[in-house]
Amino acid sequence: MKRIVRNILITLVAALFVWTLWFLYQKSVEVPEVFTIEHPVKGNIVKKTIANGSIEPRQEVAVKSVVSGIIRELFVEAGDLVKKGDKLATIQIVPDMLSLNQAENRVRSAEISLNNAQLNFDRNKPLAAKGVIAAAEMQTFEVALKSAKQELDAARDALQLVRDGISSSSGSSSNTIVRSSIDGMVLEVPVKVGTSVIERNNFNEGTTIASVAD
Repeated sequence: MKRIVRNILITLVAALFVWTLWFLYQKSVEVPEVFTIEHPVKGNIVKKTIANGSIEPRQEVAVKSVVSGIIRELFVEAGDLVKKGDKLATIQIVPDMLSLNQAENRVRSAEISLNNAQLNFDRNKPLAAKGVIAAAEMQTFEVALKSAKQELDAARDALQLVRDGISSSSGSSSNTIVRSSIDGMVLEVPVKVGTSVIERNNFNEGTTIASVAD
């Protein structure tokens, strides 16, 4: 029994000795370096400078509406480039009832005045042809008729302007179309379709439709 134990111990010691020799040998062996061959390529070197701060535009304009109403359509959004005169939005007029009534009353009064001037002209024209009344007197009826027609046209334009924001005499120009006043980039559009806007006047700054910077 003692011989068996002794043999086992001798075997273990021998195995440990052999393993120690193998371990020391492995540590002494240098690992060969592996080199990778790369072909030269052309590229761009980009140098960046990072600094804290903000970019100030040369000119920044808050574009406002000249009429009160509701945003019906928007044509731009933040980041868009625009030219002077480009459309930014359209406004749907919500007419003031007092102004609307006054404009309608002016049209009715102008129609009555035109009818009276036409009657006077038609009644006195045959008399002037017969020489019953002087030509100078007849001329006053002609002037009155022309003035009445002009007043009716002006009253109708005023009514259309109050109701629709544009009159027939203004041609393609319309207060309901908000346009950029400078060339530049749209920084912000603080309104949405359906937003109520207030006109710019001496007593109110008005609603900003868009901020444009050059």
